[in-house]
Amino acid sequence: MPSFVRAHMIEVPAAKKECFFEDLHVNDKMTVTYQVGGGGHLDIDFWLTSPDGHALHKDLKKSTGTVSITAEKDGRHEYCFSNQMSTVIDKLVSFNVHGVIFVDGDDTIAPIEREIRALAGGLLSVKDEQEYIVVRERTHRNTAESTNERVKWWSVAQFVILFVVVAWQVYYLKSFFEVKRAF
Repeated sequence: MPSFVRAHMIEVPAAKKECFFEDLHVNDKMTVTYQVGGGGHLDIDFWLTSPDGHALHKDLKKSTGTVSITAEKDGRHEYCFSNQMSTVIDKLVSFNVHGVIFVDGDDTIAPIEREIRALAGGLLSVKDEQEYIVVRERTHRNTAESTNERVKWWSVAQFVILFVVVAWQVYYLKSFFEVKRAF
């Protein structure tokens, strides 16, 4: 049972959608795993349609998702990522497409080959999880760096305000102790 894997990272512009397709035959399996790695509220619309245009799956405003199908018809299955809800911010989407091409006579394979295929599927799952963790780490690192930058500038602003207030207080108190001479 041959399989295919494709990993992509795309930028979906604001108010646009990006569509892709896979040509599948009856009983072929396909899994699409996606995650939004940057932009706005980290959400995107996703849908998967059959060759005749019927929606097989639809996710609205999700940051991650996994969709698995078994093709019921031969033809081009289309999946789209839509950022049409946003008018300003582009979204960075990482996605993987896994597929298993159905081959008749699967019951005649050796048990060792069946185990090898199961292990290959497990490795693909581990790879997906690692990619998910990398994207999450990047998102969290960006958040931490942004927060650190804001804290730094807030501290600088507090220092400047403190220095100005101290200088004003010294000047103001000094004026109390000055002797005013009448001429």
